[in-house]
Amino acid sequence: MKKENTIIVALAVLAAIIAATWLILVAPGLTGNEVNMTRGVTQQSADHFDLHMIVLWICVVIGIGVFTVMFTSIVLHRKSRGHEAAKFNHSTKAEIIWTIIPVLILVVMAVPATTALVRMEDSSGAEMTVKITGFQWRWKYEYLDEDISFISSLDQTSNAARQLNSGVAPESVDNYLLNVDHPLVLPVGRKIKFLITADDVIHSWWVPALGWKRDAIPGFVNEAWTNIEKPGTYRGQCAELCGKDHGFMPIVVIALAEDEYESWVNEQLAGKPQDDQQVTVR
Repeated sequence: MKKENTIIVALAVLAAIIAATWLILVAPGLTGNEVNMTRGVTQQSADHFDLHMIVLWICVVIGIGVFTVMFTSIVLHRKSRGHEAAKFNHSTKAEIIWTIIPVLILVVMAVPATTALVRMEDSSGAEMTVKITGFQWRWKYEYLDEDISFISSLDQTSNAARQLNSGVAPESVDNYLLNVDHPLVLPVGRKIKFLITADDVIHSWWVPALGWKRDAIPGFVNEAWTNIEKPGTYRGQCAELCGKDHGFMPIVVIALAEDEYESWVNEQLAGKPQDDQQVTVR
């Protein structure tokens, strides 16, 4: 086989693989149907998304190179074309190359990964602290800098709809199984430390838009932090199988502008009942 023909086949295979990769990874995002991690609303979630994309594209480049060589070899070096395999059993140069290149790739990935992990664990400089305690099957929130605490459970409408013969159709309920009676209210633009534990079994507090999750373990306190950049309503769930009602233990975080948050705090300190909160859950 002439060298020119080998190059042509290799380029054709490369083009086909790149086109297939583009259709799978890029095209869905252009139509609003992207299948990917959430970008979130915190710097942590943005860091994790960027790290994910770096590693993904490194894997894509490796995959394109490997499959291009593999399919080119399959097409051009098959026995039916009279190709004879080379006869050798050792190559020091090849072994050095296929050892050094993966090590360099891992180092390139390790630098941003380590930076993100270190930043994620640094809760110093927090401006407020919230203690989160998991129960079967609800959450307790305590604002340690204020005299505010409450229990957050699945909202009554979802709870009714999940019951057999309740007469309430689940599809008629907005945010079915993802709404609560008392959401966790937080301010935007403020570094917030979380102390996360449990009272009975292991739970896991997870709101994807924040970019992390932490296990809630009885007798142990985990730390986490966030700094929400955008007001809004962000939903999550318990991410650790914790018993028969594990699937009915949602989390709702409402992020408010600073002045709205201060108004909410003043209402709670004034003794306003929780069922009367002036916070809209969207």
